[in-house]
Amino acid sequence: MTTAFFSADTAAGRIHPIVTAAPRELRAESATITAAEFVDRYCTTGGPIRLGGWSVAKRHTGSAEYSATLAFGEQIRTVRATASGPVAAMTSALYAVGIAVEVLAFHQRRTADGTATFVHCECDGRRGWAAALAGDETESALQAMIAGVNRLR
Repeated sequence: MTTAFFSADTAAGRIHPIVTAAPRELRAESATITAAEFVDRYCTTGGPIRLGGWSVAKRHTGSAEYSATLAFGEQIRTVRATASGPVAAMTSALYAVGIAVEVLAFHQRRTADGTATFVHCECDGRRGWAAALAGDETESALQAMIAGVNRLR
């Protein structure tokens, strides 16, 4: 999601779909900010931690082996995790590199522009919301988790 994408919505007089899809708790928390400020605050696409790649290596009954390529500033690291799904795998991958993140609430909704994911996370003793909008459910969830970590660290 980019600011240019958001600006087209604003110019058309349309509220960005990620704002309207937000869960009640996040809408209440962000009630005093503009839609542009919402996107800037909760949909952090930049930051010290970035997701470079994601894949499912092998599927097992009830779990799968996932691989995440994460960038930490200039350092790139590939981490593997076996988990029941992508959110659990990303949580494990981040923990493996020393980032303990807990997803306290998870909301996902389809919009006309893709899948919006909202996560309420705790990281480094801080709690907060983050969000992402992407073409599919997995990418949206993983980008929201990365946005949450970048926002809270």
